[in-house]
Amino acid sequence: MTNEVNVTTFENTKLNLIPLNWNEVYYTNCPLISASNVDQELGWTREEFKKLGVSYDFFRNKRENDWYPHYIHNLDNLIRFGGLFPPVHVHADIRRTKLLGVTHVAHEGGVLIVRAKDDIFCMSDLKGKKIGLSKSMNQIKNDWWRIQEHQGIELILRMNGMTMKDIELVEFPYADDWYNNPAMLEPMYNPSDLWLQRDHKHDLAFRPLETALENGIIDAMYSQSKVLSVLTEATGKFAIIEDLSKYPDWRLQIANIPAAITCTDVMYNEHPELAVAYMKGMIRVGRWSNENKHAAAGILDRQTYYMDVEDTYRGIKDVDMVPNLSPLNLAAVEVGKNFMLSHGYIKNDFDVHEWAAPDILEQAARELLEAEWKKRTTLKLPYAADPLAGGMRMG
Repeated sequence: MTNEVNVTTFENTKLNLIPLNWNEVYYTNCPLISASNVDQELGWTREEFKKLGVSYDFFRNKRENDWYPHYIHNLDNLIRFGGLFPPVHVHADIRRTKLLGVTHVAHEGGVLIVRAKDDIFCMSDLKGKKIGLSKSMNQIKNDWWRIQEHQGIELILRMNGMTMKDIELVEFPYADDWYNNPAMLEPMYNPSDLWLQRDHKHDLAFRPLETALENGIIDAMYSQSKVLSVLTEATGKFAIIEDLSKYPDWRLQIANIPAAITCTDVMYNEHPELAVAYMKGMIRVGRWSNENKHAAAGILDRQTYYMDVEDTYRGIKDVDMVPNLSPLNLAAVEVGKNFMLSHGYIKNDFDVHEWAAPDILEQAARELLEAEWKKRTTLKLPYAADPLAGGMRMG
């Protein structure tokens, strides 16, 4: 498609930020499965920062901040928990950050959807047909939606003995320029405020190619497995003909996930205690979520795209909600980063293991364990026992 669409660049855009104050820490997250999306209702991470005398707030609760810090991490005292592709882009091409932990939902690789009324039942039926691909015209931020679609389409074709030469990709450029729009900058206490203002489970802004598919402009579109795709299929107008989540290969499940926690290198180097406090909150909330999956599902249903609470529960019941930096999850991050590099979505390469900061995660776990040890021994002894491991490295 060749319709003229406005292009957003650093040169024609004014970014808005609150002045830096290290007695304040801000957070942002994506509407996906994460401890942060549960914690924004529980407030346990705020408790950890209160112990330090530091305020903790959603970054958009300040009118001075526009939405760009969520995508380009241009706020030094911000911690982000969200989709994988934007932080990979930030660390590669914009500024240095540290990877504090990830949460992986290893069964949401993506699906290919067609119109239910069409005589298309398998991938070979799509030869010579049109598949949609969105294209953000905002050059400031990462086009994570397109990357996800591009990667998913390529993998689905490959798993069916096909290539991009077998189909026609149709691009759908859109302005994607709302991030500093004054109408979008009303302060909100936490991300749930945004979703309370719109019926996000039925808002086609989150399924941008569905209208083009319904109208016959394209013959198929990509969507994430379960989340989003279940809402499309529920209309009765569409059918899923291929689903990467059905394959056992974990390398097929990197649809803008694992969800990544990142802080700036400035915070990591100059104020690591702030990153530790955040991870203590994430560990606490993650453990609670693991033990109370139905309750966690009730909270997450308000922000995510599963059908309802029970569908959300089915989506998270096998997910470890405690962020980690396991070898398998770092390998999954590597897959996503390598796709972005090989397809020109990032310019510079980097070592994922050097990006990761396991020392912060370990310190957070140690401090939580020490606090629990002190609490339990104080109940049984006239005074608290010595710290665990004598302050030495654990493990």
